[in-house]
Amino acid sequence: MERTVKITRATKETSISVEFGLGPYCGENVIASGVPFFDHMLAAFAKHGRFYLNLHCTGDLQVDAHHTLEDIGLALGQAGKDALGDKRGITRFGAAAVPLDESLARVVVDLSGRPCLAWRAAFPEDLVAGLSCRLFREFFQAWANSSGTTLHVDLLFCEENHHGLEAIFKSFGRALRQAVTPDPTLGEEIPSTKGTLA
Repeated sequence: MERTVKITRATKETSISVEFGLGPYCGENVIASGVPFFDHMLAAFAKHGRFYLNLHCTGDLQVDAHHTLEDIGLALGQAGKDALGDKRGITRFGAAAVPLDESLARVVVDLSGRPCLAWRAAFPEDLVAGLSCRLFREFFQAWANSSGTTLHVDLLFCEENHHGLEAIFKSFGRALRQAVTPDPTLGEEIPSTKGTLA
């Protein structure tokens, strides 16, 4: 199973280069999305998932950050899917709940091959660092679509948008780490009664 993948994605709206490794990795990541708050969220995801992430994006930020967040989700999801190959021997499922002060988030992952996002996250304010909180749903939807992943994202408590989103990204990192970790009881089996997770 190839566990590190580099891909590029270019449209009239964004140009993205990403190298994503399933690790576990303990070094420094390089993240330059053009959106500083989003960089912070991706850094939290990679750190707590122990993933390797080298990402550069030039996007049409003069319009807004929508295309940047969505297209990075598409690129990262595709890279993760490619890194997993046919998913032989992986745990497949992962779940994590992470607090950040008053906020508490829970993310559950199934690397099923079926794209689905169940997003239950209400924020006390519309904006965080000048960005609509709704944009982050677009990121996770894009990841789910391009990777064929089922994601359940629940923000259980939140009084501050930054804390709520950071708890979500940390939870996602930890849940995905569980899901991609090899299960020693499986050997080379694909963890599905169908015999495929495509």
